[in-house]
Amino acid sequence: GFFQSYAVEVDVKDASNATCLYAKWMMRFLITYETNSSDYKNTTLNLSSNVTHNGSVCGNDTQAALLAVQFGEGHSWSINFIKTNETYQGDFITFTYNTNDTAVFPDAKRKGPITIVVKVIMRPVPLNNVFVCHNTDSFEAENITQIFWNVTVQAFVQNGTIGKKESRCPADTPTSAPTVPPTIANVTTASTTTLSPAPTTAPKPVENPDTGNYSLKSGNKTCLLATLGLQLNVSRDKPLLININPKTTSADGACGNTTATLKLNDGNSTLIGF
Repeated sequence: GFFQSYAVEVDVKDASNATCLYAKWMMRFLITYETNSSDYKNTTLNLSSNVTHNGSVCGNDTQAALLAVQFGEGHSWSINFIKTNETYQGDFITFTYNTNDTAVFPDAKRKGPITIVVKVIMRPVPLNNVFVCHNTDSFEAENITQIFWNVTVQAFVQNGTIGKKESRCPADTPTSAPTVPPTIANVTTASTTTLSPAPTTAPKPVENPDTGNYSLKSGNKTCLLATLGLQLNVSRDKPLLININPKTTSADGACGNTTATLKLNDGNSTLIGF
């Protein structure tokens, strides 16, 4: 399902009522859970309009800063930031969702809060800089896809004043517009690929991709078969076409009672999930 996701703005103050941690962002969670009939369902958990930030901590040279929010029927999310002499960066994300929320998890087999902890992959940000990422970023862990966009955050704010200099995420450019966040139906994960400079001569036309045969097994039985040729069209100033080579591509994934996931890895840092 697709529901409205609200922007969150958190301004954490220190003992002198000066801003020490600031963040504004949007996020959404795609969750696969087991039902009482042992089927697996996909659901979307969005932020509600009423969000609290109890437990958030400013942090200092010896203590990590903590940005923590609570929303909906017993759901919570937090990220802690660590500091060096010149930089700060995200360390761990902790996400708790409550399957007692029947509006989001109807007929859930497992009841109550479920918590996952994920290590954050974030480049260090210079102190006094604001980290900004308009484009969508997402990652998967334990049947959960966490999706973020329109992110602005600064930890360890100096003298209560938000920095004026921005540190952008790699996906952003100064003129980039926010991307449309994915839903259950269109989540695709791809890693960053470094592109070579465009050639000065006309590029050679890309041939049709070779057809590959991919399969998954459940126990000793084949549960998924796929025969396809796959070509990626990367949008940029000059479109880039990439053929996925079945000879160097491995298949992974899982089969459930009502859903199946096929992941193709071409060995060159490109991962496509169906």
